[in-house]
Amino acid sequence: MSHIRYEIVEHDGGWAYKLGDVFSETHATHEGALKAARDAAARQSLSGETRPILYQDAAGAWHQETSEGTDRPEADIEDRKAGKS
Repeated sequence: MSHIRYEIVEHDGGWAYKLGDVFSETHATHEGALKAARDAAARQSLSGETRPILYQDAAGAWHQETSEGTDRPEADIEDRKAGKS
């Protein structure tokens, strides 16, 4: 099982959660961003449909794989402001 971590950060005059280098929408409060991150993490555990996926890697090569609807990552949240992860 893969593992992902959302991080709560100050962003664009407010707060956001991010995964890797990708930021969520900006929230006015830290608590708003934390709630949104918890919602996103909870959705990661939901099963979906098995379907083919097509993606391009950093070198520009295209790949096709089958994504199992039950192969969901384990998600957690890192919140340095609250001193929790």
